[in-house]
Amino acid sequence: MNKSVVVIGGGPAGLCSAIEVAKAGGEVLVIDENHKAGGQLFKQIHKFFGSKEHKAGMRGIHIGEMLLKEAEDLGIEIWLNTEVVGLNANKEVWVIQNKKKSLTVQGERIIIATGAQENPINFPGWTLPGVMGAGAAQTMMNIHRVRPGNKVLMVGSGNVGVIVSYQLIQTGIEVAGIIDVGEKAGGYEVHMAKLRRAGVPFYPRHTIKRALGSTCVEGAEIVEVDEHFKPIEGSEKILDVDTICLATGFTPLGELAWMAGCAFLYNPSLGGHIPVHDENMETSIKGIYVAGDITGIEEASIAMEEGRMAGLAVAWSLGLYEKEEYIKYAASVKNRLSQLRHNIHEGKSQKSMVLPSKERLLKGAVAIVECTQEIPCNPCEASCPRHAIMIGDQISNTPKIDYEKCIGCGLCVPACPGQAITLRDYIFSEEEVALSIPYEFLPLPKKGENVMAVNKDGQAVCPAKVVRVVQSPKYEGTAVVTISYPRKFFYEVASIKI
Repeated sequence: MNKSVVVIGGGPAGLCSAIEVAKAGGEVLVIDENHKAGGQLFKQIHKFFGSKEHKAGMRGIHIGEMLLKEAEDLGIEIWLNTEVVGLNANKEVWVIQNKKKSLTVQGERIIIATGAQENPINFPGWTLPGVMGAGAAQTMMNIHRVRPGNKVLMVGSGNVGVIVSYQLIQTGIEVAGIIDVGEKAGGYEVHMAKLRRAGVPFYPRHTIKRALGSTCVEGAEIVEVDEHFKPIEGSEKILDVDTICLATGFTPLGELAWMAGCAFLYNPSLGGHIPVHDENMETSIKGIYVAGDITGIEEASIAMEEGRMAGLAVAWSLGLYEKEEYIKYAASVKNRLSQLRHNIHEGKSQKSMVLPSKERLLKGAVAIVECTQEIPCNPCEASCPRHAIMIGDQISNTPKIDYEKCIGCGLCVPACPGQAITLRDYIFSEEEVALSIPYEFLPLPKKGENVMAVNKDGQAVCPAKVVRVVQSPKYEGTAVVTISYPRKFFYEVASIKI
């Protein structure tokens, strides 16, 4: 069986690459082992970072639905429940359909978008029921609607660990703690801030010593580590949990590229061995391309852009684009990739937050942007009708706000994917102030309901009253809850107890 372009993997990178080929008029086949294409996107119920071009502010599940609809409209052929078990340098693809039928597909061009797999870690009790990868827990919750447990310890504080921890809380599960051998959390600060407001403890410089239990997880023993990551005797703590989630990194799934004979290099910062490829995503074997996490562990937004780059390059190699057209389209994708990758490997820049003056507070409600880390993201700027929030040309710049331009409309509050913006009204009444916060838990509080206001660490501050709850389809599922409370706690209150 002959096919012009074969895409192996129907996740975000694979779908985007297939769409670009099809848009250019090419014939493309997507092969995926799952019963539904879309890959990780349908587990990602959080909002994406980036810009409008990167689908920032949209949830992964909605991006997945959009890509599947686009693939359907373009007439892209998709084989589901089909495993690719072999690939050679001649671009012959050996597949097994429905675990029954074996066949070989000959492609003119191959795009490998096989993604990555979670890394386990070994400790006493790690094979007990209740120990699982964070991605497995995410699949259970967001795909199958099954709670993985009731009280969870998260091992690893990278973006996956903190995002899944937040989603566990949204499901009604208690996160007993997050541990990491590092001194600081590895994930974005805005993600960690959400967990702190929810009262989740973070244990830096800690690792798991053992899982407790005989037939399933009944607890976890954690231990502090020294500067050489060696356990410190006597620092052990027992946590009452029934589930241990491992967010301890990923390894690119490069087996098919190995089989085909592609050259590899080792890059530990990107997850290990990755196929050598040029800026057009073509490997050392002409006609075989790669995209997504197989090229190194990065964000889903980057995987999608890499997929688009590979698809454009394949279309050009087949003569579907003139060189000038390809250069124009490719330059746009490369610019978006550059925006997303800016400062990722150079470290994180912390900057102090500037607060409005007392004179501005006396004029009415004003937005407070608590995003002090360089993250590639600009929905706050895009949402502001008065251009009071400024990011600039580089979307990883920390946002700046002109408090005199801010009219307190609050549109930036639900727009921020990191939930790092609140609206504060110092003159709400003679004795009380008001705080508007993004809220993503069910059931929603009701107007008139008495709640407990908490600080940035999730500690109770004072009683508060819900004065407004706003929902809108434009908010992508984020409600805005406004509470009133005594003026003396104006800046101390950060959220409400879930």
